[in-house]
Amino acid sequence: MPVSLIWLIAALALAGAEALTGDLFLLMLSGGALAAAGSSWLFAWPIWADGLVFLVVSVLLLAGVRPALKRRVQSGKGLLDPAKALEGKSALVLDRVARHEGQVKLDGEVWTARPYNESDVYESGDQVTVVHIDGATAVVSKIV
Repeated sequence: MPVSLIWLIAALALAGAEALTGDLFLLMLSGGALAAAGSSWLFAWPIWADGLVFLVVSVLLLAGVRPALKRRVQSGKGLLDPAKALEGKSALVLDRVARHEGQVKLDGEVWTARPYNESDVYESGDQVTVVHIDGATAVVSKIV
């Protein structure tokens, strides 16, 4: 079996194992094994040279690429939570909104609603603002 094929199998095994851990460590080692497979296939170097390529590329990936990837993955930056995106929007009261009842039309959809202040009551046709979303219920307040 050619040495380059062994390195390729090692790279695939490490990448597959990375899918189980999600720590990005084994993925960097997989990159090193892939580089060693490529150097073994391109050049007729002895196996210790392929091992050196594996070591150097793996260390470079671990030191240079992994921290940036981990920051990117763990930053949490992305799309807004759909419920958060509805906060502050205007809604039309469809059915009387009181402490335990009510419906509003929000972004073209009908939502159950309750007033922000439990003593408030909004009648059908009133314009309200979404204060926040609580599960599947829009908590609303009168537009001032």
